[in-house]
Amino acid sequence: MRWLFSFLILALLGAVHALSSSGSRLLVILEEPDEKNKYTQFFGDLESRGFHLTFESPKSESLSLFKHGERAYDHLILLPTKSKGLGPALTPNLLLDFMKKEGNILLTLSADHTTPTSIVSLLLELDIHLPTDRNSLVIDHFNYDGISAAEQHDVLLLPYPKPVRSDVKNYFTGEGTIAIPRAVGQTLGNESPLLTPILRAPSTAYSYNPKDEVDIVEEPFAVGEQLSLVSSIQAHNSARLTVLGSAEAIQNAWFGAKAGLGGKKVETANRDFVEKVSSWTFKETGVLKVGKLVHYLDEGVSKKINTSIAFPENNPNIYRIKNDVSFTVEISEYDQTHLTPFVPPMGDAVQLEFSMLSPFHRLNLTPLSQTANSTIFGVSFKTPDQHGIFNFRVNYRRPFLTNIDEKRQVTIRHFAHNEWPRSWQISGAWVWIGGIWVTVAGWIAFVAVWLYSAPTEMSVKKAQ
Repeated sequence: MRWLFSFLILALLGAVHALSSSGSRLLVILEEPDEKNKYTQFFGDLESRGFHLTFESPKSESLSLFKHGERAYDHLILLPTKSKGLGPALTPNLLLDFMKKEGNILLTLSADHTTPTSIVSLLLELDIHLPTDRNSLVIDHFNYDGISAAEQHDVLLLPYPKPVRSDVKNYFTGEGTIAIPRAVGQTLGNESPLLTPILRAPSTAYSYNPKDEVDIVEEPFAVGEQLSLVSSIQAHNSARLTVLGSAEAIQNAWFGAKAGLGGKKVETANRDFVEKVSSWTFKETGVLKVGKLVHYLDEGVSKKINTSIAFPENNPNIYRIKNDVSFTVEISEYDQTHLTPFVPPMGDAVQLEFSMLSPFHRLNLTPLSQTANSTIFGVSFKTPDQHGIFNFRVNYRRPFLTNIDEKRQVTIRHFAHNEWPRSWQISGAWVWIGGIWVTVAGWIAFVAVWLYSAPTEMSVKKAQ
């Protein structure tokens, strides 16, 4: 019975293990305890996925994101507050330090609550801009809920977001209609490659302050697809921050709610969409893992590669110029509960750089085979005619995928004195070799003729 009891305990621990690849400790910042009842379904979904939720008020004296110099939580949810500040434990610098420690943040905004100054400063640091008028929200006179926003048109009904590009993986696709009530629109800086919009506003939407009570908006904060309703940023260390412009979108009232669009009643798919957004933010999806990374001298093995390829045990530290080299790397993608073989989207490829100060080779890695939970990529090439210190580098950075930057350093040497090809092995040298032997043969012939030739007889004139 003891073994059965131990088995049940292990099974229970496995059942509550978080699906996130980076931990299960989740801190929720909620100012009013009564507000928690509005998000019970969202919090229940997080707990069912294995997260351990801790609720704290921003005014709590015991609140701290760090303990003994390390982060005390793996993830953070910031819900709207009525206060203009979040206190000394949630300053912009501390939130940035939390991300530097690879912590992930889900930040929600609301047009009904003034955005705290610390949040505005944090977003400005990340090149995410909010309306200068704190009461502005996104309005659309064409894509709105005809039941709850028949006059204000401030509840947007939108389809699932389309892929950013065909060569970028999208983890937010689905079917149905998403309700975005009273959203605070954001604009993203054009110079940062780390920013990616998840859900943009329709072309007919614009940012507007209802308190202005004017019929015409002359200079709106932003219009159309300039407005991002859900934005994301992934830092160089793969820490993630998602800005959800509408906190009401994750409330119980909009999970499976009935809405009216174009005279038809539709059921909102907020629950599914919010699950996808939170799964990506908390690193349950879009996480890449690098397994074995091997390079070796190619002695004809790469020409016979099959699905049962065996990795060499050791990576050499030195190669010779003009060597045939093979490189293989094993990449997996974490998906909810387990590792799966990574498949790049169509039109994209993982690349290998063989570089010194700059790349001498930049080659596409070809999928060679797959295991149960990884894909083996590889390529063969010839080392350049340049000696020095080189790097095998895989630097793969794509939106919605954690970054890969793996390096392996090797030395490239010259030919040794006994490794140069002999002159007679070079067909281009045959003419010169032939000329040398012709000259030698001609000299020998000349000497032989000269030695064996009889001297001429000297005629002596007799004196009279």
